[in-house]
Amino acid sequence: METHFSLLDGIILALYFATMMGMGFLFRRGSTSVAGFTAANNALPGWLCGLSILATYVSSISFLALPGKAYASNWNSFVFSLSLPIATWIGVKWFLPFYRNSGFVSAYSHLEKRFGTWARIYASSSYLIIQLTRMAVISYLMALPLNVLLGWNIQSVILLTTIFTTIYALVGGITAVIWADALQTVILVLGALFCLGIMIYGIPGGMAQLWEISQAHGKFSLGSFGWSLAEPTFWVMLLFGLTINLQNFGIDQNYIQRYHVSRSDKDARQSLWLGGLMYIPLSAVFFFIGTALFAYYTARPEDLAEAYQSAGKADSVFPYFIVTALPSGVTGLLIAAIFSAAMSTISTSLNSSATIILNDFYRRFAKSRCGEREEMLVLRLATLAWAILALSIAWAMSTRMGSALDAAWILAGIFNGGMLGLFLFGFLSSRTNISRGAVIGVMSGITVIFWTTLSSRWTLWPEFLRSPFHDFLTVVLGTLTTLIVGMTATLLIEKFFNKSTANDIQDS
Repeated sequence: METHFSLLDGIILALYFATMMGMGFLFRRGSTSVAGFTAANNALPGWLCGLSILATYVSSISFLALPGKAYASNWNSFVFSLSLPIATWIGVKWFLPFYRNSGFVSAYSHLEKRFGTWARIYASSSYLIIQLTRMAVISYLMALPLNVLLGWNIQSVILLTTIFTTIYALVGGITAVIWADALQTVILVLGALFCLGIMIYGIPGGMAQLWEISQAHGKFSLGSFGWSLAEPTFWVMLLFGLTINLQNFGIDQNYIQRYHVSRSDKDARQSLWLGGLMYIPLSAVFFFIGTALFAYYTARPEDLAEAYQSAGKADSVFPYFIVTALPSGVTGLLIAAIFSAAMSTISTSLNSSATIILNDFYRRFAKSRCGEREEMLVLRLATLAWAILALSIAWAMSTRMGSALDAAWILAGIFNGGMLGLFLFGFLSSRTNISRGAVIGVMSGITVIFWTTLSSRWTLWPEFLRSPFHDFLTVVLGTLTTLIVGMTATLLIEKFFNKSTANDIQDS
């Protein structure tokens, strides 16, 4: 396989990493306090935070997987993006002002006020596990195609990415992370559009042939509009997208923290609308790249190596195109875009995880009153520790221990699945004594998620007890179960338990 990674590409990639490093030291002065490190002293403009929210949506998984999905099948997964206007409106209308007025940088502090200490520990612990696993998976999936296509050592790529990302996140805090996110978003968009243009130009018949081939193979289909709950229909994907996006805007620290860094309520609203709505056309570009790739290699089958013609290699076709078909310089830009998609996610997760460790664990359980210097030390040590842990897990994946990571990812998803239902329960309920009902709701939600997740994967599970629902509905069912059972249990406890207690007191 002939590749076109030249000296110019190497220079462009080196300049990219140098720029990311420079971001950290450029904003070092403003990140020497806890408020600066975690919330940028509430001083950033809305457009900048919006680009950062957009970058939070786009990871190396999105950059490589979305074109892979469109190449292998159709635009069914794009329906996820179509739910964003509804989720963004709900976020702007209710979630954003709620968090802005609360004054809590941590997304989970208010859960303790509503439900008790257990809720805060459950939510923050689940979040930390999810972020740790997410960073490792994204690092590994980013390094894998670069290993296959360019022969770069997977562990070395993971190490390089982790070192550079950790340095600018550690030195520059959330301000460096957000400015880096903005720059990385620009690189992503320019690289993707440039790549798409070259792809269309390379099809002998241009856009007309692209459209003809795509239509003949149903590539623009959004999926079935039937009512089956066992298939990824349009409606199933829409419900899944709405739930995940509400989870992002409602309980994900990555997003909640960006509500606080904006300099005003107006800027915060602007950032959420900008980040949420811009992902729709950007994801459409990624899906269109996958469709264009299919048309490109259908029209020019001799250009696609036999090793990449199987359905299982769909995610690698876009990187294959980058390193074999693009001119010198553009290849370096697109590989920088792959790195930037991973680094923006990792840096965001590092900063938000450190914020959670300080606020939800150190201040809450170790030392409630401590000085600025001590808190900054905790933040930096937490950032470094989480980077090392993520690096270790990613390395474990690269040495054929991925099955253990898959199990950890599934278990993290099971326990994380009740978080949105718990938040909505506390948000929607006007009652004060709801902790016991919330416990019952969360346990019920986790049980449902456990059942739907494992019954479809564990071959020893009895056939008649298997979930009839598609995997995309798992988080939807878990959220609804937590909310509905929690509210019902609270009503029953008030009606029977409190009544019985009152009668016992009266009798005595």
